[in-house]
Amino acid sequence: MLSEYQQQLRDRFVAAPVIPAPHPWQPVPAQAIGGLLGVGFGVDPASGNDLLMVVSSSGHGVFDASTGQRLARDHDPDLDHSTPTGPNLSCPGLGPLAGTEVRIAGLFGGGLHSTTEDGWTVEVVSPDWPHHRVLLSADGGLCRGPAGENWWHIFHSRYSELRAAGFSPSGRTLAVATSSDITLWTRPGLDA
Repeated sequence: MLSEYQQQLRDRFVAAPVIPAPHPWQPVPAQAIGGLLGVGFGVDPASGNDLLMVVSSSGHGVFDASTGQRLARDHDPDLDHSTPTGPNLSCPGLGPLAGTEVRIAGLFGGGLHSTTEDGWTVEVVSPDWPHHRVLLSADGGLCRGPAGENWWHIFHSRYSELRAAGFSPSGRTLAVATSSDITLWTRPGLDA
């Protein structure tokens, strides 16, 4: 049984419409990825840009997080490295991430950053489980007041199972991964 406060919080999240992320966050075109298992961030050694590595049942891919452009694809990764393993839940990078291990968050565990150095917070709530909602807040995750002031309901996982949600280590990119797609937001102009 929910307390009165818990019921009020649940009702607030259920009633909040999906709204665009606020300035300075800008959406990046979504990418359909069938059988997505997990995602992890790396850094392009040439540009310093955030890169997103995607692990799926049909291989691995690396995307430029600021544009959504696929930079590398391996349809048939080595069986020993096809899913995240070890205590770091990592996979070998490919393309611009070759020679590095990328920590992967998703179906097998792990997690992405839930905060940025300048105070943005991302939370996943499930007031009507199994449908997860992703909340972005600028008030340290308190979600006070009405949606759209200090917190925003930016993603609702109605049709696909949520795998991971969080920020890149730089705080320039926010990713939401489900079993069927990735959705990204970026903050252009932040120092690399």
